[in-house]
Amino acid sequence: MSRNDLRLAITNRQVLSIALPISMALLIPQINFITNNIFLGALGERELGTAGITGVYYLVVAVVGNGLNNGLQSIISRRAGENNFAAIGRTYIQGIRMSLFFAAAGILLTYAITPLLMQRFLHSPQVEQEAIHFLYIRVWGLPFLYIYQMSNAFLVGTNHSRYLVYGTLCETIVNVFLDYSMIGGHFGFPALGFDGAAYASIAAELTGMCVVLSCISIKGLHRRFFLFRQIRFDRKLSGVIFKQSVPLVLQYSMSLASWLYFYTLIEHHGTLGLAVSNTLRNIIGLFGVICWAFASTTNTMVSNVIGQGMPSKVEPLIRRIMLLSLLFCLCIALLLNLFPRVFLGVYGQDETFIRTAIPLLRMVTGSMSLMAIATVWLNAVTGTGKTRINLAIEIVALVAYIIYVYQVLEHYQLSLVWAWGSEYLYWLILGSLAFWYMRTGKWRYT
Repeated sequence: MSRNDLRLAITNRQVLSIALPISMALLIPQINFITNNIFLGALGERELGTAGITGVYYLVVAVVGNGLNNGLQSIISRRAGENNFAAIGRTYIQGIRMSLFFAAAGILLTYAITPLLMQRFLHSPQVEQEAIHFLYIRVWGLPFLYIYQMSNAFLVGTNHSRYLVYGTLCETIVNVFLDYSMIGGHFGFPALGFDGAAYASIAAELTGMCVVLSCISIKGLHRRFFLFRQIRFDRKLSGVIFKQSVPLVLQYSMSLASWLYFYTLIEHHGTLGLAVSNTLRNIIGLFGVICWAFASTTNTMVSNVIGQGMPSKVEPLIRRIMLLSLLFCLCIALLLNLFPRVFLGVYGQDETFIRTAIPLLRMVTGSMSLMAIATVWLNAVTGTGKTRINLAIEIVALVAYIIYVYQVLEHYQLSLVWAWGSEYLYWLILGSLAFWYMRTGKWRYT
């Protein structure tokens, strides 16, 4: 394929060439989360549980960038299918502008509402104060994270996803080093304890952003896509990005907000349940990157194929990606079930913790096959540009999810195994509705 031809082929090799670098790029931030929790777990069970609350909260605000990323990626991929280089550059620059606006709003909102949220939902005053102080520091990483995510959308949409690995690898090295140095006080750094993880994560996000921007510059992509010739504000294009991305921002924010609600209900059942659930979230995040990598690939390739004027090829493409995603996730689920103590043991907790976690781990890994299928079909909807449909599907699934977890944890006071059964309900509804919409063919019409 010519260097000036950005159109993608519908082959397994093409799918994997996009998905595998994305999976590495997604894997390394999850390693960062797990690294934070391993070091914080050494401080005690309460700190590990608090890390679950703060981690999910930060994901709620960080996922705004993920929504912008997916919306921007869909638009860029469509232009790539058309081989419209100048339009890709304009879209990327306007996406950067918009992401900085959202980052500022996220910082202001965190300072305004965090104390109210934590006081309302948490029962332990010590956990509450620890969480608030941590988030006041942690949220300053948002501008770096958002610019990094917009750059990722640019690289994936233009079929340069292999460069993502450099940024995420450097980010991980910095995060692990500073976690060890700043949480425990090594190499001349002060022992900051819980807050040390916040400072380490900010430094890591700054590093990742700088490395990815350097790759864009060193590889000459700024010249190829005319990035610095199109820095003025473009109201019309910004409106298109906003319209495409905001439903995704709302979708992802609502999804993670419901997860935060889930964690606050678990906190009512004690610190052990909270610590175990936080561990499961890390394991899901670590191994779920395969699902999300194939999902992101679906978004890019569906949009690119539509841009090529081949809508009839969309459904065969989705099925191809879905089967690859399912195969990888089944292998991972098998690995987790064969060696559960290996994965749970890295958190340094006692035998009671591990015995409590193993049944939950088996429950969660069972839902991974549904996740592998549902995320592909949902991101196919994103690739068509019908992001309002994404939001509608998410709302239906979340209403059912919230009703379920409230009834299980608050009304009937059932075990955590039943609570984590909510994953099956959520992914089944999400995947079924996305599949139904794509089968109707309504996405073909504007």
